[in-house]
Amino acid sequence: MLRSLRELEVTKRRVLVRVDYNVPLQNGQVTDDTRLRESLPTLEYLLQHRAKIILISHLGRPNGKVVPELRLDPVAQQLENLLRRPVTKLDSCIGPEVSRAISQMKPGEIVLLENVRFYPQEEANDENFARELAQLADCYVNDAFGTAHRAHASTYGVARFLPSAAGLLLEREVTMLSKATKDPKRPFLTIVGGAKLKDKIGVLTDLIGKVDAFLIGGGVAFTLLKAQGARVGSSLVDEKMLDEARQCLEKAREHKTEIILPHDVHAVRESTAGGEQAVVPAAAIPDGWQGWDIGPKTIQIFQERVERAETIVWAGPLGKFEQPPFDTGTREVAQAIARSGAFAIIGGGDTAAALHQSDLSRAKNIHFSTGGGATLEFLGGRKLLPIEILRAD
Repeated sequence: MLRSLRELEVTKRRVLVRVDYNVPLQNGQVTDDTRLRESLPTLEYLLQHRAKIILISHLGRPNGKVVPELRLDPVAQQLENLLRRPVTKLDSCIGPEVSRAISQMKPGEIVLLENVRFYPQEEANDENFARELAQLADCYVNDAFGTAHRAHASTYGVARFLPSAAGLLLEREVTMLSKATKDPKRPFLTIVGGAKLKDKIGVLTDLIGKVDAFLIGGGVAFTLLKAQGARVGSSLVDEKMLDEARQCLEKAREHKTEIILPHDVHAVRESTAGGEQAVVPAAAIPDGWQGWDIGPKTIQIFQERVERAETIVWAGPLGKFEQPPFDTGTREVAQAIARSGAFAIIGGGDTAAALHQSDLSRAKNIHFSTGGGATLEFLGGRKLLPIEILRAD
């Protein structure tokens, strides 16, 4: 059991809240505020209790340096719009000016600290930096599930020095994902897509023996197909991962876990004007052609497996979904999940983006996880230190 925000004394106290506001920006504007909206229940709870809210987040990968275009000013502005109340943006995370501003806060006020990854001490989980952050507050709330696989100063270190608890979003994520890790209903199906096997090999190997079958699409499929000796033309292949791919396939055979690869693909010959298209066998893609989506036979096979499943985990789109008509496989399999009634978890930003386009976000049987790597590591059974430190004694 996690220590819950509801058990923490927050009334009129300074509460440091780690949120995940790593959102896309364009021309100084937030283009997708989903992550901000996901944090609202926790913020509204704290506002109801007249807490002094100190928000801390990262944005992008500044690698410990100040990058002006990764400042959080646009995030503060969009959060103001959502909450309909002022959000004071500070230009640092620690130091006299930050301490002074927080000392002057009144109950119900909100400040947003600067991008915490401007400090190299953050990703190093530096103890002194964590202490300095902790000195700003009376208690700590972690509501950033998307960063729960990173033991950084603001996600883990601070919790060692303050009374701490899980925010409502993090608590909900753990509750929902636990349904797929603790005695899940079977058949248990995992759908894996995305561009590179390197990004998904962990969840594949971790879940072999725990799930009944994998459905594989995207570039991940072509790496596994090539590892089996198939001809994949010019399709995206993670060449450095071919040995790991063979080991993964062998482990699946040993554990009698099915790995179902595409039967056919919707391919493009890029050397031709406008990109000549054809449906071809997945294991015999002609030279100069690239598979951009799973084909109609594969869609049918995947849909049939989805219809029989009781629990489904999905990470990574099945094709080049951002470019129609190569979103067809992802969209049609998603619609089959919504019809199936199976309990489904959709993890990862790309997958969620693809399926939100399909207007499936209202499907009651689908949980859209805010985590990418965190979701996959949790489902694979790995202990995530920022979550473990919040568990009740």
